Amino acid sequence: MALDPDLADIGARQLRAIAALADFGSFVAAATHLGVSQPALTRTIQQVEAVLGVALFTRTTRRVTLTSAGREFVPVAERLLADLALGVRNMRELANRQRGQLVIASLMSIAYTVLPAVIAAYRKRYPAVQIQLRESVQSQVQEDVRTGIADFGIGDVSALHDAISGEDLRTEQFHVVVPRGHPIAVHDSIKLAALRGETIISLPSDAGIRRVIDAAALSAGVSVAYDITVNQFATLYRFIGEGLGVAIVPAAAVPAADDPTLSSALLVEPHIARYLGLLIRRDRAPSPAADSFLDLLRREFVSE
Repeated sequence: MALDPDLADIGARQLRAIAALADFGSFVAAATHLGVSQPALTRTIQQVEAVLGVALFTRTTRRVTLTSAGREFVPVAERLLADLALGVRNMRELANRQRGQLVIASLMSIAYTVLPAVIAAYRKRYPAVQIQLRESVQSQVQEDVRTGIADFGIGDVSALHDAISGEDLRTEQFHVVVPRGHPIAVHDSIKLAALRGETIISLPSDAGIRRVIDAAALSAGVSVAYDITVNQFATLYRFIGEGLGVAIVPAAAVPAADDPTLSSALLVEPHIARYLGLLIRRDRAPSPAADSFLDLLRREFVSE
């Protein structure tokens, strides 16, 4: 669209001068606010009035007041300045979304099941953003968020540090994973008591799911002994596939139904669940890059 040549003489500086003079009602005060000299401000106002062909202000020895034309034009100037500020802010946010670094702290079960698809979609939109994924247990995920190492975390939101707010995404039930061909494999659901005598393979004691399982077992009066402890789900499943034992895992980590070596059954007694969600520091608003990722992540959980 072609710009009226007269309008080329009126820019943000001129509009700010008009708005400031209308607000302060004094050339001295307005000039001080704008950080310019009083003669420079006077020239700017005169230039705008010359372009418009009308007087915007009436000057007296004590006060500067708006003319009828000024009262009509000042709201236009303020609206144009507000629109310009919004446009600049939006462009800066867009630029920030398209570059930078994003640090995500996540439970291991989510990191290798849910996040690959979300990260792939995010990378298509923002290929210049560098992503660091910190996979760990619940205590470390929470600590990464609390200390500011991570932009946000994905973990259990049922018990958080006071400095962290939680946003629920979904509630997950727990399942028992066994080698394919195991007697339990023929059942869709199973009671914890049925695992007596089985070798239980587990993640470390500081893992959130260990605490959830232990609390549920204690309340149900069932004793669970962990005979083998590993640090990664990949190792856990390899051990199960080799017939070394069974494991209790959250729904996100349940192997695919067509897995050739593993089977699973829903744990129904006692009922065990964890409350999965986002962990965000209360005093730290997510960056534009993080906001974009969180939008995709929320949609992924809604679509499941």
